[in-house]
Amino acid sequence: MTDPTRTALWTSIAETLSAEIAKGHYRPGDKLPTEAQLSVRFGVNRHTVRHAVQSLVQAGTLHSRRGSGVFVMLQPTDYPLGLRVRFHQNIAASGRTASRQFNRLETRGCDAGEAEALGLTAGAPVHVVEGVSMADGQPVAVFRSVFPAGRFPDLLTHAAKTPSITAALSACGVADYTRRSTRITARLANAVQAVALRLAEGAAILRSEAVNVDPAGQPVEYGLAWFAGDRVTLTHAPDQP
Repeated sequence: MTDPTRTALWTSIAETLSAEIAKGHYRPGDKLPTEAQLSVRFGVNRHTVRHAVQSLVQAGTLHSRRGSGVFVMLQPTDYPLGLRVRFHQNIAASGRTASRQFNRLETRGCDAGEAEALGLTAGAPVHVVEGVSMADGQPVAVFRSVFPAGRFPDLLTHAAKTPSITAALSACGVADYTRRSTRITARLANAVQAVALRLAEGAAILRSEAVNVDPAGQPVEYGLAWFAGDRVTLTHAPDQP
C-alpha cells in the first residue's frame, strides 16, 4: 500500500531543481542537464525526471526548446510603451539581443477592423506581416502588422530582405512614425500561440492593439501583438520628442 505521507519522487526532484535555480546554481538562460544525466544523478528512470521537469515548465521556471533542451526561464524583460515603440531598441535597452522571425508575408483585402484603424474602405488591399519576436532567442511575442498596400506597394519586398518593420517602412519613405493609440487586454494562449511562444495552452498572455502614424498623422500600421505574460513587463515610457 502506498504511504500517503510520502513525497512522490518527481515532486522531490522538482523541489530540488527549483531550490538550486533559486540559489543561482542554474542561472536564467542556462541549459539544464539532459534527462539521461538527471536520471543518473537522482537514480530514477527518465519518466520520473520528465514528470519533474514538466512540472517546472508548467510553473514557468523552465522552458523547453524543441531539439535544443530545457532552459531556465529568463527574467521578465521591461518593454516600454510610449510615443515611439521600436522592438529592437526596447529589447537592446534591457541588455538582451533582439531578433524577429517573419513567417507570413501576404497581401489580401482588409477586414472592417483593419479598415477602420488604417482609414481604408473595407476590402481595400493590405499587406500582412506575421511572426515571432524574441529576446536572447526566447520568444516573447507573436505579432501581426497590417499596412495599406496602396501606399506601400513594395513593403513586402523590403520586409523579405530584413526582419525589421522600421527598416521596411523607412525603405518605403517613412523615416519616422509614432504610436497614436495602444490598447492592452489579458488573454489565454490558444494552441497556435502556445506553440509559437513555447507556453502551455491556456497560459496567460497580454494582447496589444496599436495604431502607428506618420508625422502627418496618417496611419501606416495597425499592429496586434500577443506577449508571453511571464516574460515581458509592459511599462509606460515618457514620450520622446
